[in-house]
Amino acid sequence: MLTNFALDQKSLSKLATKGLCAQSMQKQINEEISLQLELWRAQGLSIIEQNGYYFFETKFTKIEDATFCIVDIETNGSKPNKHQIIEIAALKVKDAEIIDRFESLVYCSEINAAITDLTGITPEDTKDAPLLEKVISDFKIFLGDSIFVAHDVKFDYRFISATLEKFGLAPLLNRSLCTLALAQRTIVSYKYGLGYLNNFFHLNPDASHHRAMSDVITTYELFKLTLQNLSKDIESVEDLIRFSREEKMLKRPLIDPLLAVDEKKEESSLNS
Repeated sequence: MLTNFALDQKSLSKLATKGLCAQSMQKQINEEISLQLELWRAQGLSIIEQNGYYFFETKFTKIEDATFCIVDIETNGSKPNKHQIIEIAALKVKDAEIIDRFESLVYCSEINAAITDLTGITPEDTKDAPLLEKVISDFKIFLGDSIFVAHDVKFDYRFISATLEKFGLAPLLNRSLCTLALAQRTIVSYKYGLGYLNNFFHLNPDASHHRAMSDVITTYELFKLTLQNLSKDIESVEDLIRFSREEKMLKRPLIDPLLAVDEKKEESSLNS
């Protein structure tokens, strides 16, 4: 997922696979290649040159050597041009271990009742929190060039990227990975919403759904579970990204196993 990126889709595909030649790269950018690479790196995207061809650095990064940043945001609406982030949390993960964390509420004077019902966050909770510009700037520094990971990643990625632009900062260009898409291809489940997966696989026993750090911890546990079910030929970060987008999804059961368990418990209770 790349927003406002100078290269076309065919070139992006080459950066992730066989490489893009310097001539093709230069045709599509206004700056000298070396300067453009530095500008992209500042936006979280590392592109390297090997033997005259350019590649995403993640093509050569083993999964266990990569830094993944698992992110979740809570917002007071779905449109970044009208609404804002009210809470953000993230864990940096390397070789399945947590190496750093980021968490903050964000000052917001108006949060509608439906959002408060969903998240439990009220304007009073945020009255002493830092302003959005401060939080989003600090988060961008924290994220760096990590791989951006989230459950249904498009929403979090695009909302954060649009928020950065709102304050005159460059949009995100980090490589991204969706744990929902990974789960659909590595584990069998009746549903793939984070709450359902947590209930079914007991990922986070202390979960408070729709609070940012709680959902990040649940996503982290899900991420580890999906990696355990990968075939050995998926070695690099780009292998993993491609797998999450292109591999056939697993067949879902026709009947909800959790519903069946509840029915058995009810039947047992009636017979006892």
